[in-house]
Amino acid sequence: MRSLTPLLAFCVLLPQLLRAQSLPKDVDPKTFSRMPMIQRSSLDPNGQRIYDFMNGGNTPEPRLGPINSTLYSPVVGEPFEAINQALRKSVIGTHYFEICTLLAAWEYEQQYEWTAHEIAAQKAGVDQKTIDAIKFNRGLDGVPDKDATLVRFGRDLLRKHKVDSALYAKVIDQFGRQGMIDITVAIGDYVMTALVLNAVDQQLQPDRKPLLPARP
Repeated sequence: MRSLTPLLAFCVLLPQLLRAQSLPKDVDPKTFSRMPMIQRSSLDPNGQRIYDFMNGGNTPEPRLGPINSTLYSPVVGEPFEAINQALRKSVIGTHYFEICTLLAAWEYEQQYEWTAHEIAAQKAGVDQKTIDAIKFNRGLDGVPDKDATLVRFGRDLLRKHKVDSALYAKVIDQFGRQGMIDITVAIGDYVMTALVLNAVDQQLQPDRKPLLPARP
């Protein structure tokens, strides 16, 4: 039985190795995106201050994903990160914040964003029925009422580019005026993040399983 252990380990690692070898030619193997790892030393003093703010201190390497990419424009990266941090402390709470991220990630087919935030949504206590309704573009039967209101609101904003009076009134009733603004901005924040990640062709690290199904 012991002789099987290396074989089993290889079988587990094989999908990761294959994904690592199948990166597009213009994707950096260290950042898994088209943007190479930015060096703190390459930035001016203000850029270094922003680097430290966005990474939680003077770290040897930046966080991957949108942080590394937006640091190529520090004056954009700083408010980008500031609004993200503010939204995480919003009156809507982590549960509804994470639903907002999933709505944006699904609409823009952003695998990196979806995979991170499906896990975050589960940790935040979002009902799996809500996650799957977004993930598989399903109807909202059986989805908790407040979740369903948010999903309808997000879908209408992203697909119809408008919200009718009845749905708007329900959002205000359930989330309040500040909550409605925070929800709208949270969805927009993750649309912006998805656009950045799509532009730089951000790939998942080989050890991360993609959770967003490919579109038919």
